[in-house]
Amino acid sequence: MIEYRKGDATNPVGTGKKIIVHVCNDIGGWGKGFVVAISRKWKEPEKQYREWHRHSDGFELGAVQFVQVEPDLWIANLIGEHKIDRGVDGTVPLRYEAVEKGLIQIVEKALDLKASVHMPRIGCGLAGGKWEFIEPLITKTLSESGIQTTVYDFE
Repeated sequence: MIEYRKGDATNPVGTGKKIIVHVCNDIGGWGKGFVVAISRKWKEPEKQYREWHRHSDGFELGAVQFVQVEPDLWIANLIGEHKIDRGVDGTVPLRYEAVEKGLIQIVEKALDLKASVHMPRIGCGLAGGKWEFIEPLITKTLSESGIQTTVYDFE
């Protein structure tokens, strides 16, 4: 099950290994939304994301980059947005199929590390996604794999 709590997803609760998941775009942009909070605490996730984009090695929708920022803490840069602006037809940047593909990789990493997973309501801010579509993806991937998952609503 998903646990919901008030708080800051960059300060995950609990003991043991943890992965913080957030959604990135496929054009190498970093500077608005939850990434600002990540960059305030740790420089490496942004640095490695920009490097990944620059070299284009596997940098595509649905891909995930894991960046260790503390001995028991990783940031998962999940590429789930196509560009950053709404299309002329109103299409939002978020791509649900890319988020699901990325979450499957996060399941594998979390099981390997024996880690819990933490996140804000991914894809629902600037990316334009809707939680009623994201939550079932989290349930289908993380929850059904037995991974403790916490979603934070910033106070």
